[in-house]
Amino acid sequence: MKTVWRVFVYLRRYPVLAIAMLACAVTGTLMVIVPPAATKYALDNVINGHHPERLLPLLILVAFAMLVQRGLDYLRLLLNNAFEQKVIFDLRRDLYSHVQTLPLRWFDNRSTGDLMTRILEDVGSVERVLIDGIEKGTVAVLQIVVVVVGMFYLSTKLTLVALAPVPFLAGGALWYTLTAHRRYRLHRCAASAMNSLLHDNLSGIRQIKSFVRETEEDRRFNKESDELRRASLVVTRVWALYHSSMYLFGSLGVLLVIAVGAHDILSGAMQLGDLGAFLVLASFLYEPIGKLHELNQLVQAGRASGERVFEILDSPGEPEGGETFAQTVRGEIEFRHVSFSYSGELPTLSDISFHARSGDTIALVGTTGSGKSTVINLLTRFYEFDRGEILIDGSPIRDFSIRALRQQIGMVTQECFLFNGTIRENLQIGKPDATDEELLEAAAVANARPFIDRLPHGLSSVVGERGVKLSVGEKQRLSIARALLKDPPILILDEATASVDTTTERFIQEALETLMFDRTSIVISHRLSTIVRADKILVLDHGRIVERGTHEQLLVLGGKYARLCEQSLLERSEPTIA
Repeated sequence: MKTVWRVFVYLRRYPVLAIAMLACAVTGTLMVIVPPAATKYALDNVINGHHPERLLPLLILVAFAMLVQRGLDYLRLLLNNAFEQKVIFDLRRDLYSHVQTLPLRWFDNRSTGDLMTRILEDVGSVERVLIDGIEKGTVAVLQIVVVVVGMFYLSTKLTLVALAPVPFLAGGALWYTLTAHRRYRLHRCAASAMNSLLHDNLSGIRQIKSFVRETEEDRRFNKESDELRRASLVVTRVWALYHSSMYLFGSLGVLLVIAVGAHDILSGAMQLGDLGAFLVLASFLYEPIGKLHELNQLVQAGRASGERVFEILDSPGEPEGGETFAQTVRGEIEFRHVSFSYSGELPTLSDISFHARSGDTIALVGTTGSGKSTVINLLTRFYEFDRGEILIDGSPIRDFSIRALRQQIGMVTQECFLFNGTIRENLQIGKPDATDEELLEAAAVANARPFIDRLPHGLSSVVGERGVKLSVGEKQRLSIARALLKDPPILILDEATASVDTTTERFIQEALETLMFDRTSIVISHRLSTIVRADKILVLDHGRIVERGTHEQLLVLGGKYARLCEQSLLERSEPTIA
């Protein structure tokens, strides 16, 4: 029940709404005593006493009580909805805000579809616990208390008879509670698996079509969908058995009351009005008990969903705290005997040391898996290094807040990610308050202005999901313009000219030369045109720096770098800028 209580902590943020809602619930529930009291009076005085003139005022009283009850119900539902939306907004906001703080290592073993399921569907399931937990639960309990008190007032004997099924109802509820968790957890996992597959397939629809995989992927999706169907059926079947059994016990309780009450009337121990009023009260007793059973089902579903939500909230985020940079960052970078492992077993980097002066360009060269991208991941603190030290301007990067550190670094990567919005919105990520003139100026420097001007809506043109409406080269030039707008002292270029033709590379290379001017740059590339101008080239192999020097020095050395050039693992393209 820890998860359920954690959900209800959110309710304490809005005490006025909670008190107002409970006041409506209590007042409305007290109105249930009017119909049985009126029934007793009608049978004993109006009918048996032959006073038909008293019937109309009695009916008006009952109608007024029902009007008050339904009016308060209406108000309670409005308050509950406002309460619910505020709380669910807080929970979803806290969840998404925390997701933003989680380290990349946390995302490595989780699918996007699963996270979307937790943020959207699981939070919605927790929401239903809030609605019914407060509204139906409070109303049901209050109604049971009021009804039981009234029943004892009319007849202690019949009350005990009416409560005879309660041990069976409690036993059934306990059994359902103890056995439901695994069923609902399997159901949520099945839904998450199906959504994850759906997200992957929609993201990779071009690959599915190009490899003619429609039939196979249809089969995979149907398999996951069938697993969800089976899990849903298990939940439904058990609930149907539980729900029907509980109502059966309630109906048997009513029959027992009728049987004992009829016997007492025939023997003269009870008046007909008392039995009529008691039967009305009995109907009001088993109705909220049924609601509590339904509430139990929703609580179990919400419990499973809540665990998945709080699993994210309990995950430790990136390190907090640290200082901001007290003065303008020069961009001097130093790695001192840095080691790192993704898995904690095999080292990815071992004893990496190098020094980049302000304004230097450092090129990282090596075969796939040599550790080039990991160097960048550690500098940006996407991952935390295990041993050694990384310094910027002579200060350890762990002394600074992650936000302050990343504000000093600009990145242009091979897979330039554009959000599904306009060109303007994507460029303003680099400088949120930039004017259109500033955006166009940066685009011109990045050689992106010509194709922007050709678009029908210019900066207001929508690029599509992941920039699908633009070519690779156009997306790269927008990425460069975005980095120019950020104007960072440290620049990272990770295969920024990969996957483009020679003509496009020329445009990108010109833009990169402008972007790299007077900045400390770390470059990963397989294009010699990008590497040859580096002040220092670091050759990595299996996580170690095996060679370092300029292009000419490494060619004369005749080692691994020279062999990479000879084997065409470094692509030659004619330099475009002297």
